[in-house]
Amino acid sequence: MTQWVRFTHGGKACHGSVQGDSVAVHDGLPWVDARPTGELLPLADLPLLAPCAPGKIIGLWNNFRAAADKNGWAHPAEPLYFLKAPDSAIGHGQAIAAVAPEVGRVAYEGELAIVIGRAAHRLAQEDAAACIFGYTCANDLTAMEVLNRDPSFPQWTRSKSFPGFGAFGPWIDTTFDPAGASLRTLVGGRERQNYPLADMFFAPADLVWRLSQDMALAPGDLILCGTSLGVLPMKPGTTVEVVIDGLGTLSNRYG
Repeated sequence: MTQWVRFTHGGKACHGSVQGDSVAVHDGLPWVDARPTGELLPLADLPLLAPCAPGKIIGLWNNFRAAADKNGWAHPAEPLYFLKAPDSAIGHGQAIAAVAPEVGRVAYEGELAIVIGRAAHRLAQEDAAACIFGYTCANDLTAMEVLNRDPSFPQWTRSKSFPGFGAFGPWIDTTFDPAGASLRTLVGGRERQNYPLADMFFAPADLVWRLSQDMALAPGDLILCGTSLGVLPMKPGTTVEVVIDGLGTLSNRYG
């Protein structure tokens, strides 16, 4: 059982493991007490939700060397991060509502996301990797004009927290190794991002270790690893696909 989905079934949110074209329904949570119910459902028929319900969504800024060098940003000595509202989360195939015109332009950001599987606070560095339950694809949307609208205060939380601005899925993969993988973002079918995940300043286990020194991470929390070159605004009606080799494809329509 390496791929876990969350979906609506019988009027409630359920978890299940992907088994070919089917999903084995489980009671409980995947990282602690998942128990198979014996029920199998066709994957294609399931209305997928975000594959977990994070208590926290942490997003990284300036975590890729190529983007830093292109934009003239200093290489960070420690992770630079912000928080997104947890209820900005949506899953694969769900529509992202277009923002009001006065909000301004909205940009996509294809990213790798870490899902925490164990409580983690002030970890020893060697224990960090064991706290990662798995990985998923993410689109960390940003209201570009809101971010710096007030010159006295960058509005990271507001610009990142509109409904649907935390898309991730389609599943959590517990065996994926990001070290040699690349990420591509397709916007309206055209490739706009293509970068290696190994270009991070702070790799996943390092991020978990460092972030755990600042805050208590809980099972189901989501860490967005940051993005690289190719971020652009998009128009309502655009479909964005985040593709990570060996992990999956997240697809959402904006507007």
